[in-house]
Amino acid sequence: MDKLQQTLGYTFQNPAYLRLALTHPSTKLPDNQRLEFLGDAVLELSISRILFFEMPKVNEGRLTRLRAELVREETLYRIARKIDLGKYIRLSVGEEKSGGREKPSILSDIVEALIGATYLDAGFDQAFALVASLYGDMLDPA
Repeated sequence: MDKLQQTLGYTFQNPAYLRLALTHPSTKLPDNQRLEFLGDAVLELSISRILFFEMPKVNEGRLTRLRAELVREETLYRIARKIDLGKYIRLSVGEEKSGGREKPSILSDIVEALIGATYLDAGFDQAFALVASLYGDMLDPA
């Protein structure tokens, strides 16, 4: 998990949050679904904040469409693949055998859970910084 934390640019004060974020519901362990719920909200707020300030002349309708594109499963999946997130997920044997480490729905959920875990561990500013880092050039208004 040290390598993942290096990739994320953030070291968890409470590593239990990170472990929980990486735990899929298919395991018999406490899982990441609640962190995913929280991370989804933090992600939407973070992307909204970035778009609001980076695109001051863009109207509300266009901002809403841009945000929807940026927070959808496909985009989160690309981010997860970019940071090789699949190798860190804790899955059941059955989910592992069915290719769970590469499933877009699982990987996108893990990204949201990581954002939620970061929010709980260090607050909004750190979670916002993580979102900005994960999205990188995708947020370039050019």
